[in-house]
Amino acid sequence: MKIQHTILCILCFSGLAYPVMSAPKKSPKTVDYIEKHSDLAVRHMKKYKIPASIILSQGILESGVGMSECARLHKNHFGIKANTSWKGKKQKMLTSEYRNGKLLREYHWFRVYDKVEDSYEDHSLFLLQPRYSKLFLLDITDYKGWAKGLQVCGYATDIAYANKLIKVIEDYELYGFDTKKIKNKPRIKISRNIYKSHNLVYVLAEADDNLNQIADDLGFGVKKLVQYNEVPEGYPLRKGDIVYLEKKKKKADKPYFEHIVQVGESMHQISQQYGMQVKRLYKLNKQSFDYVPVEGDVLRLR
Repeated sequence: MKIQHTILCILCFSGLAYPVMSAPKKSPKTVDYIEKHSDLAVRHMKKYKIPASIILSQGILESGVGMSECARLHKNHFGIKANTSWKGKKQKMLTSEYRNGKLLREYHWFRVYDKVEDSYEDHSLFLLQPRYSKLFLLDITDYKGWAKGLQVCGYATDIAYANKLIKVIEDYELYGFDTKKIKNKPRIKISRNIYKSHNLVYVLAEADDNLNQIADDLGFGVKKLVQYNEVPEGYPLRKGDIVYLEKKKKKADKPYFEHIVQVGESMHQISQQYGMQVKRLYKLNKQSFDYVPVEGDVLRLR
C-alpha cells in the first residue's frame, strides 16, 4: 500500500497538464437528426430494452441522417427490406452493397411507412427476431457489444458496420441517452488495485463504474483522467476497461509493432490496449480522424 500511495502522490501532485485531442468536428445535419429523434429513441429503449445510442446511430447511418431517398420518400430510416413476411407497403429501389470486396448494385424491395415513428417501431420489432436474441443479454449501456453483435448477426453486409456505429456513438456522445432518466444504482466505495503495463500505471473499471468515482477513490482530479484517457467527461465505462493514471505514450512498446483490427474495435479502444495516444495512432497510420478501422486492417503501433 505504501508503494501505491507513493505512485499516486507523484502522479497527483506532479502539476503537469497535458493537451487533450481536439474533439471530432460535428456535422450540423447529424446534430439536427439527434435533436429531432433522440426522445423517440429513448422511448423505444425503455419499451424494448435496445440502447438508445444504437437506435440513433443506426438511424443516422442507415438513413444518411434522414437525407437518403428511402428515408425522405418512404420514411424508412433503418434500411429494412421487405421480405415475404412483410404485409405492408413496399418500394423497389437500387442499392449499392459491398460483398466479398466487390461493389454490387442491385434492386431490392424496401418497407414503406406512413411516418418516421412507424419506422422506429418496426426497427425495434425487427430486432426482436431470434437471430438477435443474444444481444438482449447485454447491459443496456454496452453499446460496443450491441454494435459488434449486430454485425456478427448479419444486420448489414458492411464489414466496418460495428466500428462505424461505435464511431458515431462516441463522436456525438450518444451513450449519454442510454442512461437518460435512469437512476444510478447505489455504489459502495471500493479499494482500488493499481496495475502497471507498458510502463504505465492504471486501474481497471469495476461494474457500474465511472471516471468521477475512480477520481474520488484515488484522490485524482477527474479532468486529469479525462486528459490521460482521451475521453469526454461522462464517458461510459465497462467492467475491465483500462483507465490510465498518467499520460499515454506516443507509440507502443516493443515487441508490439502492428495490430490486426477485430470486429467492433475503435481507434480509441486499440490505443488504450497498447497505452499509446489515439492521435498518434491516427498519425502513424496516416489517417484522418474520420477513418473507421475495418476488420482485418493492419495498423502500425510504432
